[in-house]
Amino acid sequence: MSEVVNMEQTILESATELFLKKGFKATSTTEIAKEAGCNQALVHYYFRTKDRLFEAIFQQKVKFFVGALLDIGKEELPFLEKLEKKVISHFEAIESNPRLPLFFLNELSANPNRIDTIKQAVGNLPQQAVHQLEKELNSDIEKGAIRPVSVRDLLMSIVSLNIMAFMGAPMFKVMTGISEEDYQKFLNQRKMENVRIILKSLEPEVES
Repeated sequence: MSEVVNMEQTILESATELFLKKGFKATSTTEIAKEAGCNQALVHYYFRTKDRLFEAIFQQKVKFFVGALLDIGKEELPFLEKLEKKVISHFEAIESNPRLPLFFLNELSANPNRIDTIKQAVGNLPQQAVHQLEKELNSDIEKGAIRPVSVRDLLMSIVSLNIMAFMGAPMFKVMTGISEEDYQKFLNQRKMENVRIILKSLEPEVES
């Protein structure tokens, strides 16, 4: 039984690597089987079709990506401290899977219907998490602790800043001449800079 589970997991991991690297269209089940060290029939036995295998991986990655930003929320912490944790968690999730943002962008551009897969994968949990975030955000706004801002704007700022650190990496390296080693060090600084930018953007406006 363990051998069956191990082979199924090996196929899943091999397919994930290839899909992230080449995309759905350019990846064949023959390549997946070769990467996994099995025959093509086994790939079809466990996952039936390439589409079903891809959908399983896509849903898994969507849950991971969305969850990294929205899962943190149950701690009894002040809103801004909790927000800092969210920004860091999301950044580190992308850092551990830097090809994810471009992967999502390419696949959704090539097949807009995959948005239905996202909805199926995450259900109504994001809406519930966003609603809770909005409730805490508005509470701090009413107290005057932060400036008025919508939860959508806040989430867009977090996602944009964090994603750009990775999607913009190739061009940034060319423009600055920074080495790969130094860029990895830079990412640690950039993570906390993104936190600073987000928190700074929420500071109450000073009346002149």
